[in-house]
Amino acid sequence: MAAPALAPITRQVSGRTATVPVPSCPAAAALVPSGPARGQPLADAVAELPVLDSSGRRVPFGALFRERRAIVVFVRHFLCYTCKEYVEDLAKIPKSFLQEADVTLIVIGQSSYHHIEPFCKLTGYCHEIYVDPEREIYKRLGMKRGEEVTSSGHYIHFIHRDRNRLDHKPINSVLQLVGVQQVDFTGRPSVIHV
Repeated sequence: MAAPALAPITRQVSGRTATVPVPSCPAAAALVPSGPARGQPLADAVAELPVLDSSGRRVPFGALFRERRAIVVFVRHFLCYTCKEYVEDLAKIPKSFLQEADVTLIVIGQSSYHHIEPFCKLTGYCHEIYVDPEREIYKRLGMKRGEEVTSSGHYIHFIHRDRNRLDHKPINSVLQLVGVQQVDFTGRPSVIHV
């Protein structure tokens, strides 16, 4: 029997504008729609920007987590091997763990919607996935060198931006933030130096 999930630990995102280094790979954000005193609101202009599902249907970004708590992971692109490995690990999170914590897991990529299904087959990822082919959300959330972060998240309680392509936030740390049971990733074969 698994141990109960630890109480969520949240970090407040500053409401002040700040320059941020380039997040070249996944930038994970735990987005929690709750009262204004509990997080930083997502600007309406960003919330209304569309993402596309695997059939090309447009969905407003903010609608993905307006009525539910979510972990949203932005990946650099579907051809990045470190992003692929990160999403393979996300695929190992049992749906039951997310359902118990009433949390949705969402991946957003910067590709055509035509690449969603092949990427899911390649990684085994079966949770929600969308694309931002024009990179508008990426740009508005400051995911580019030299741009500034303005208000971001319907109520974002934590955001991690990678400093380089290997600076991924450990998945269990993100899960802990929203009260999801930790996942054992030790079944992964070790890398042998050749």
